[in-house]
Amino acid sequence: MLDFKSICEAPLIKGAFKGGLNKKMEKLNVWNTYNLEMQKKCDDFAKQYMQFLDDCKTERECIDRIVCDAEAAGYIELSRAIEEGRKLKCGDKVYCVWMNKSIALFHIGEEPMEHGINILGAHIDSPRLDVKQNPVYEDSGFAYLDTHYYGGIKKYLYVAQPLSLHGVVVKKSGETVILNVGEDEDDPVFFVSDLLIHLSHEQMEKKASVVVEGENLDLVIGSSPIIIDAECTSGSKDKEPPKKDAVKEAVLRILKEQYGFEEEDFESAELEIVPAGHAREAGFDRSMVLAYGQDDRVCSYPSFIALLDAADISRTACCLLVDKEEIGSVGATGMKSRFFENALAEVMNLTGEYSDLAMRRALANSCMLSSDVSAAYDPLYASAFEKKNAAMMGCGIVFNKFTGRGGKSGSNDANAEYIAHIRDIFGKEDIRTQTSELGKVDIGGGGTIAYILAEYGMNVIDSGVAVLNMHAPYEAASKADIYEAYRAYKAFLERADFRNA
Repeated sequence: MLDFKSICEAPLIKGAFKGGLNKKMEKLNVWNTYNLEMQKKCDDFAKQYMQFLDDCKTERECIDRIVCDAEAAGYIELSRAIEEGRKLKCGDKVYCVWMNKSIALFHIGEEPMEHGINILGAHIDSPRLDVKQNPVYEDSGFAYLDTHYYGGIKKYLYVAQPLSLHGVVVKKSGETVILNVGEDEDDPVFFVSDLLIHLSHEQMEKKASVVVEGENLDLVIGSSPIIIDAECTSGSKDKEPPKKDAVKEAVLRILKEQYGFEEEDFESAELEIVPAGHAREAGFDRSMVLAYGQDDRVCSYPSFIALLDAADISRTACCLLVDKEEIGSVGATGMKSRFFENALAEVMNLTGEYSDLAMRRALANSCMLSSDVSAAYDPLYASAFEKKNAAMMGCGIVFNKFTGRGGKSGSNDANAEYIAHIRDIFGKEDIRTQTSELGKVDIGGGGTIAYILAEYGMNVIDSGVAVLNMHAPYEAASKADIYEAYRAYKAFLERADFRNA
């Protein structure tokens, strides 16, 4: 039997009782590791990312931008390759869009896909307000759009601030009207009203979850019963008395004349209400990005750019960006659909490798980083976190071995062997990493797409950026963490090669 002295002198744990291991587990601020060149690269990447956030506040806008950039980088649409009967080979690049809200991009590698592929998976939907299908109404001189919130939000955060309207209206003829109102300086903005503080004594006594009810998150879109133009003089005595719902009718007239659709077309519309305004640098030192939608575009953008920049890949590299994660990954564009599996089958068919067994082996032998955000430690709310296992802003990309809630319910819980493989890759590239849980054991809770891909038997771990104010209208992230995520994702695509025994 080993005595205490022998244990302390053992090579693997020598120094553990002198603080050695604790020192190794300390989280180093990434900024302390960057020279001037790295600082400039980090800042340049953050600015490109901020432009992406400005251009892409909805899933459809993300897809439009990503397709444009992918095609400029030499990617072709998978359906086109199928129609033309192309045979894909090493170095070829294809993408597959599903319902304009999810996309899978593949860069074909040297190894047979049956040996597995390297996947970066993220989501491009974010919490927001959605417009209902029969939304327009008038009450007491105000015209409103009725809404239904999407994803987990603190409802009271969406009142009394400028909001914009994004999305599509599809007419019965098939014509699509694209809306993006509230982002340009000359655009009108919209808002959800709040009860003034002078009359809110009873409201302030309510729980935060009900201080603003979901059915009261209706968007104010107008208050004038007339269309002001050269032929209309306000207050003229010979004007007829205002009709019922005159404000609503005036707004509908604007929609028809300026945007080309009518009230009944809301039935086949997908309109999202999001905070108006641009992504901004935050702090006197400009070290952070403050913007809407960073969960999970702060991971999806670096994942996509890492795929574009990856070079000398051995295994086929894939970037998978999906919809509906914020509501359980459901529906035809969510990760629980067969979209990705079908796309992979088509790609393997064009490489001449497809069979059901070969595809099953490809999925089981794949490596994946579920690129999703982690909760950044907030010292103002320290009681919600277990500090030594919390993600610190500015300390690099975050490993989340498991998410879920309580007793790890609904989590993936990645294998230790796979985590060691990823640690080795990032360590050799001097990429700053940290580990995290989502709050205290009995307080935290949340999910990603990791567990869904793990159902194929592949190795998956959540790896993303620490975000402050998660799910709020404006979220904050460190520029250094964003750049480290990009570096990590690129290294993963180029170097990961772990297979199940």
